[in-house]
Amino acid sequence: MKIAAAQLTCVPADVRANAARAADLAGRAREQGAGLVVFPEFTLTGYELDALAADPGLWTGADDPRLDPLRSAGIATAVTVALPAGGARPAIATLVYDADGAHVTTYAKQHLYRHEQGVFRPGERDGRFELGGIRFSLGVCYDNHFPGLTGRAAADGCRVHLASSLYGTGDGIRERATVHPGIAKEHGLYVVLANHVGPAGPWTGCGGAAVWGPGGALLAEADDRTPSVVTVEVGVAGSAGV
Repeated sequence: MKIAAAQLTCVPADVRANAARAADLAGRAREQGAGLVVFPEFTLTGYELDALAADPGLWTGADDPRLDPLRSAGIATAVTVALPAGGARPAIATLVYDADGAHVTTYAKQHLYRHEQGVFRPGERDGRFELGGIRFSLGVCYDNHFPGLTGRAAADGCRVHLASSLYGTGDGIRERATVHPGIAKEHGLYVVLANHVGPAGPWTGCGGAAVWGPGGALLAEADDRTPSVVTVEVGVAGSAGV
């Protein structure tokens, strides 16, 4: 099964425009033979915390029709949104859909980063799903800095970890390049990183969407400039190829 990591530049606080951009990248991934594509944190809005705190209209449920372009792209998708969570604060959550657009699972980010803590509600359970005979785990940005999360995933039989993130220029470049191969090496997982490229709220996304293999070897990597996807074939038994 081929898996794609996407990087995109979001239109600030514009759910429909970003769903269209993500659907275009999903189509590119499908054309490259991928069966699943993972997108960055806050795919549909960009990292616009003030807007998300002020406007619940930017929050996106699993059945929100604004996601229809992405759900109809003919490929399984993992898209991270501000999700209504039954109160005044949304969750930062990854919604997973299969290639027919059916909702598979939802994972809410457990480890909120600094200023996120006053805006969002943390999740309380790990995210898992199975597709094409492969078991996947989910993590959103700061989640991936907590080895317990990916350690539990590996112990539960997961083969691939999907990381929806925002890493910016500066220190983010170093973190992007150390955290994810570290997960792959320590836990024997494929790690698929989706990232922003270009303006992303108060930061500039550094791009570099990538896939690392078990043991930490870099298998594919996007540039630091252009919205794009990279794909890697992941075998159930562990073989991989670009």
